[in-house]
Amino acid sequence: MKLFITSLALAVTLAASPSLAVNPDEVLDDPVLEGRARAISADLRCVVCRGENIDESNAEIAHDLRLLVRERLVEGDSNEDVVAFIVERYGEYVLMKPTLLGANIVLWLAGPILFLLAAVTGGLYLRRRSQSSEQGLGLSDTEQARLDELMKD
Repeated sequence: MKLFITSLALAVTLAASPSLAVNPDEVLDDPVLEGRARAISADLRCVVCRGENIDESNAEIAHDLRLLVRERLVEGDSNEDVVAFIVERYGEYVLMKPTLLGANIVLWLAGPILFLLAAVTGGLYLRRRSQSSEQGLGLSDTEQARLDELMKD
């Protein structure tokens, strides 16, 4: 029974821990180049699996991208050159952290601008509503007299 519980706990722990999809045949012999490849791969998104970098993904395209990264590093490209090459081929979607250039600036600024617009609109609405309620709540003398009459009964 102890063995069963221990193996179950180990299985749950292993299932919960992130496993890398890098295959042994993809690993470079040079540990420095492999470290650079892992650093680059951590910043590249799998185009099939949303939210996973190419090291975590089991998709075929992620496998191809891992090989491409390692291939470019072996050819002598710098980390920036490798990332620029992949972005040129697949677009900025492959970056886990998009840049603040070009059309992306619209996406970065849209949230705060819309929030400010909503806050200003809400403030103006509440201000206008309070002004109209202050003006419209007063009763005329006839209405007040009638209300007093009804309240006596």
